[in-house]
Amino acid sequence: MPLATPLLQTTIAHRAPDRHGKVRDIYDLGDRLLIVATDRISAFDYVLGSGIPDKGKVLTQLSAFWFGRTRGIVSNHLLSTDPRDYPSELAADGAVLAGRSMLVRKTVPLPIECVARGYLSGSGWKEYVATGEVCGIKLPADLVESDRLPEPIFTPATKAASGHDLNITEEEAGKLVGTALVKRLRDLTLGLYREGARHAGTCGIIVADTKFEFGLLPDGGRPPEERLVLIDEALTPDSSRFWPRDGYQPGGAQPSFDKQFVRDYLERIRWNKQPPVPSLPDDVVEKTREKYVEAYRRLTGRELK
Repeated sequence: MPLATPLLQTTIAHRAPDRHGKVRDIYDLGDRLLIVATDRISAFDYVLGSGIPDKGKVLTQLSAFWFGRTRGIVSNHLLSTDPRDYPSELAADGAVLAGRSMLVRKTVPLPIECVARGYLSGSGWKEYVATGEVCGIKLPADLVESDRLPEPIFTPATKAASGHDLNITEEEAGKLVGTALVKRLRDLTLGLYREGARHAGTCGIIVADTKFEFGLLPDGGRPPEERLVLIDEALTPDSSRFWPRDGYQPGGAQPSFDKQFVRDYLERIRWNKQPPVPSLPDDVVEKTREKYVEAYRRLTGRELK
């Protein structure tokens, strides 16, 4: 059965998005936002010429699942994923929006990424090899790549307008958002990670690391720590490293439920990671879609809508 045509661009209510992310198109509705997850896929900091069918639906529906599960830890920005609840001017676009959009409360996003790591991989592994630390946190001297850490750690990063986010220490993050607020962010990030890792473990998935974003609701006379809400996405294959538990073997890179087939293909064709961006062959698109959908099914026990 042929795959659906990927959705790469959107025009909602006869208007272009107010903001474009690598994956999401964002429409400003006053005190609310409409976030539409497209099927765009990026690698090595560039959006590629091909999309992955249904990827946006996986990101939206999986985020909604986690927003529901973690509401007891921290509030989030989600109002609805049902187009019937959206403003009337969006009604004509219901078919496009179904399954891949969220109506959310508008917040002031904080200027840091909140990363939790339970395993040593990616930029954390590179930093550990060079310094024995990750974001200023001293780690045991005998760890190998993909090792489980003695306990999960909070490793914030700056948000880069382009290119890679930069890892920073908790102290440096405190200078950006305030000491009291960064302590609250650390506690929430680790609490969310532990809940995500616990549930994923029952589904045969290791959450090696994940990143969260937070925003502040309008003040109303309350301190920032009381106005924090979880925004953007939560515990998806785009924001996390998901590894299959069966076959996990520290000492090297692990297979994953994300862009592995895409990255492997781009390395194989020796793309120089500069424009023009390549398109992907059908088999790479299909295998990547399968991994995203498999992660969704395992974690939620549901079929993608």
